[in-house]
Amino acid sequence: MRAEDLIIVSIDDHLIEPPDMFDNHVPAKYADQAPKLIRDVDGLEKWVFQGTTMGIMGLNSVVSWPKEQWGMDPSTLSEMRPGSYDIHERIRDMNRNGVLASMCFPTFPGFSGRTFQEAAEVGDPALALIMLQAYNDWHIDEWCGAYPGRFMPLALPPAWDIEALTAEVHRVAAKGCRAISMPELPHLLGLPSYQSDYWDPFFTAVCDEGVVMCLHIGQGFSAISMADDMSNDHFMVLATQVSVLSVQDLMWGPALRKYPELKVAWSEGGIGWIPFLLDRCDRHYTNQKWTGQDFGDKLPSDVFREHALACFISDPMSLKLAHEIGIDIIAFESDYPHSDGLWPDAPEHFLGECQQANLSDEDINKISWQNVSRFCDYDPFTVIPKERASVGALRSLAKDVETSEVPREIFRARYEAKPHYDIQTLSA
Repeated sequence: MRAEDLIIVSIDDHLIEPPDMFDNHVPAKYADQAPKLIRDVDGLEKWVFQGTTMGIMGLNSVVSWPKEQWGMDPSTLSEMRPGSYDIHERIRDMNRNGVLASMCFPTFPGFSGRTFQEAAEVGDPALALIMLQAYNDWHIDEWCGAYPGRFMPLALPPAWDIEALTAEVHRVAAKGCRAISMPELPHLLGLPSYQSDYWDPFFTAVCDEGVVMCLHIGQGFSAISMADDMSNDHFMVLATQVSVLSVQDLMWGPALRKYPELKVAWSEGGIGWIPFLLDRCDRHYTNQKWTGQDFGDKLPSDVFREHALACFISDPMSLKLAHEIGIDIIAFESDYPHSDGLWPDAPEHFLGECQQANLSDEDINKISWQNVSRFCDYDPFTVIPKERASVGALRSLAKDVETSEVPREIFRARYEAKPHYDIQTLSA
């Protein structure tokens, strides 16, 4: 296998929302109440909606920045690589990275629509639902629809209202969306846990529609309870371990047993935690019969593999256990434009780790595109023929894409010389 022969479908990337995203998707009478990106007197940009605000953190988009400029400090569109928020530039960057198709998680709404939930709690729930649906329509119709075949649409849930949630699953599925991003640990948002039957209508809906439930690391940060002086390193390293907690809720809850068609993707959680967890679960189940759990003639590990897709960016040690983990449940992600992301050399990085793990070409194809395509019911070659979908073919379309380091101040100067958007600046 050569890097240029790979086909790559990334199940986890991200987008930075442009300020005009609500213009075409909100009913006219609510247009003035839609979320707005504003610039404060210090020049920092924030989304504002029903009294809630969400800034844009530097680590959300660091593509091309020197690593010395990375950080948790606020950023603006002007400082970012345009592929973060401009769909046309995103396609150029995907081509340069050899990525055929991508699933893009949101930024300002939070990975599971938390911004809209908070607005529903402090403001008007009906208005929050209207704006969440507008977000989903923009994402499906404009972001993904601009380049058919290049994206797998991902919806946000009105998780605060179970009836609205199930209705939204059916609504977006009718639009061709086969994935929805849910909270890892909903009890941290004041909602019932996945061990509760509260979620049964949702599980029924996604099973009926063949919609994948995506659990992205990040929402469950507050489950990491350590000393008050813990560093950012704690959060960034330990965030992947929250995936273990969400598996526990779904496995023993018992959603994974109750709903045979339920599909769950653990996004950006990596795969290193899986061998330990499954060994522990199987040992616990066979040893601690007194707890009354019933997996029939299966082990917990069997049930997990029937429902799961585990997504990773870089896991060189764990890939050596790919067959023990389950070669059919592992998928690659490039994580553009985040700080853990791989750009513009995702193919070389991915292939190098696979070859170090002595994986066959058949294994590599499963992890790079086949598993996610099957799991998400996505045909990667409906628009672009297979012979034009390889890393080499895509890169041939992007020979002029700049790949050198570009400091934040240079991006800002370029943007100010030719602004992309007119963003309102608040007065002092």
